[in-house]
Amino acid sequence: MTRSVYVTGIDRGDGRQVVELGVMELLTRQVDRVGVFRPLVHDGPDRLFDLLRARYRLSQDPASGYGMDYHEASALQAERGTDELVSHLVDRFHEVAREYEVVLVLGTDFADTQLPDELSLNARLANEFGAWVLPVVGGRGQSAESVRAEARNAYRAYEVLGCEVLAMAVNRVAPADRDAISEGLTAQLPVPCYVLPDLPALSAPTVAQITHALGGTVLLGDDSGLARDALDFVFGGAMLPNFLGALTPGCLVVTPGDRADLVVGALAAHSAGTPPIAGVLLTLNERPSEEILRLASRLAPGTPVVSVAGNSFPTATELFALEGKLNAATPRKAETALGLFERHVDTSELLNRLEVSRSSRVTPMMFEHKLIEQARADRRRVVLPEGSEERVLRAADVLLRRGVCDLTLLGDVEAIRKKAADLGIDLSDSQLIDPQTSELREKFAEQYAALRAHKGVTVELAHDVVADVNYFGTLMVQDGLADGMVSGSVHSTAATIRPAFEIIKTKPGGTSRPEAGGAKIVSSVFFMCLADQVLVYGDCAVNPDPNAEQLADIAVQSATTAERFGVLPKVAMLSYSTGTSGSGADVDKVREATLLARGQRPDLKIEGPIQYDAAVEPSVARTKLPESEVAGRATVLIFPDLNTGNNTYKAVQRSAGAIAVGPVLQGLRKPVNDLSRGALVQDIVNTVAITAIQAQTPTN
Repeated sequence: MTRSVYVTGIDRGDGRQVVELGVMELLTRQVDRVGVFRPLVHDGPDRLFDLLRARYRLSQDPASGYGMDYHEASALQAERGTDELVSHLVDRFHEVAREYEVVLVLGTDFADTQLPDELSLNARLANEFGAWVLPVVGGRGQSAESVRAEARNAYRAYEVLGCEVLAMAVNRVAPADRDAISEGLTAQLPVPCYVLPDLPALSAPTVAQITHALGGTVLLGDDSGLARDALDFVFGGAMLPNFLGALTPGCLVVTPGDRADLVVGALAAHSAGTPPIAGVLLTLNERPSEEILRLASRLAPGTPVVSVAGNSFPTATELFALEGKLNAATPRKAETALGLFERHVDTSELLNRLEVSRSSRVTPMMFEHKLIEQARADRRRVVLPEGSEERVLRAADVLLRRGVCDLTLLGDVEAIRKKAADLGIDLSDSQLIDPQTSELREKFAEQYAALRAHKGVTVELAHDVVADVNYFGTLMVQDGLADGMVSGSVHSTAATIRPAFEIIKTKPGGTSRPEAGGAKIVSSVFFMCLADQVLVYGDCAVNPDPNAEQLADIAVQSATTAERFGVLPKVAMLSYSTGTSGSGADVDKVREATLLARGQRPDLKIEGPIQYDAAVEPSVARTKLPESEVAGRATVLIFPDLNTGNNTYKAVQRSAGAIAVGPVLQGLRKPVNDLSRGALVQDIVNTVAITAIQAQTPTN
């Protein structure tokens, strides 16, 4: 029977979208096919369904995602009774359940629904669906005792109505009361109770949402600026010196359109980062002159300036009534919401209670979720040398919002802050260092000169070398000031990894100590995320033509890396020949490497030489190597040289639509990883998460 989770509430204003999004994140970590069903909907687009569909790449037809609209439901209930309404909704639910392993059900929203006893209707639907129930209680503006009482009453209400209550969630409580509420409910309820504090950034509307709600006209600004959260409103009326003192981080400045001095002053303050603002909202339908607008665009490129028709007082009334919503157009809010959920919900406990078995298939999304979860479980610090690069900043935004790891960004600190302000990114939880001016520069110069003295490097020369962001970041890792480094979005592979070769070097012991993770050479793997599995390819980025001993080392390292990231290693040593069917120097090298790798790791399943088709396709394997435990089921594929490996991974990436995560370097004492210069934001997020996970293993 399809498992389902029914997230519901007891009243409006509980902010349960955070919980619904968090539960969806958990389910998609475990299973490939998750469906979504909302029994009743309002007219117009379903913002949360659109968000879930976009974020989790759901193929589900939107028309199948709901039962009926509230008006139809109210009329049907009035004419034919509740049984008829429930019967119709149950039929619609099972149409979805037949197609999916798990279904997330989004309960009614208690907002202008015209349905009597809505709580009982949700309870009955959950029972008829055979679903676990996860009630959400809103706590905004309530005392700790009031919130505890409401949560207890909600639990009893659903329990009395026969529901299997999975857990309770209490949302939007005062941060100062969170611990007291959590401790009280843990002692009073027989099911887990997760308490989430109120987070202003989640309920803050974006500038785009404000513009839409007020019918505004965008005079200046780009998509990044319009996506900023308006965390506060500052109304301009005072003279400029007093006005500037009132600005707060993330505020939306509201001022009459004829106050050019306040417009320019606010944008100049933003440009200086004192403080970064969300944007400027001009009232009275007044538009600054073209000269002022040109100056404004140069002062703070991308920062929105929006004009509305009303005067300041009615505009203020509307602004204070607005609340930010999670939707497909606010992906950063979704990251914030997930970070909040994952910080305050015991996700392992919740999954265990759900009894949802992990799919045998590992999809790209499941692999990415696993990386984030594993990195966050034991947080490490990763240094990003390319601190002013936009993609790196956007990735840092995601990593910080999700609490994946701690970050250090290198570069001109003022330039980083200005770029982050222009993008609406909060770096307050990260460390910013300029290698040119850092007090660490002298120490690192002496350290590097000592390491490279045999190459004639003096302290004076080293003083210039260590100002390079990649050398500086590598020395931070070497000295334990960071646990790992990721670079390469604007630097070559050589510029990224050469410092690691010189400073960090390979793990001790080589392949003579495979149990200790030793390595003779540095190599790399790509995690190739195919539609239904993750394969590990090595080496596709570092070693041009490894000999047999080096190839064996690459195989053992790659198997260890696969294990660390949840891929059961079955190693195929690739060649143009399978088994004993061919001969020649190239085949002999692979055959020798296979024997060496088996000797170093007798516990591993290793096959070679073997052709790619025999390694991954069971029907071919049955013909060519019917007795092999690896053929047809290989998960770690070792290429004989860089030419073959690099071309193959790119061919599979482009032709099969695979997501290639990497290259992930292996064999170094401490983790340093290289990015493709075409890396997307998600690629950077994944690589940083991998680096943080690598750093969780103690250095030998």
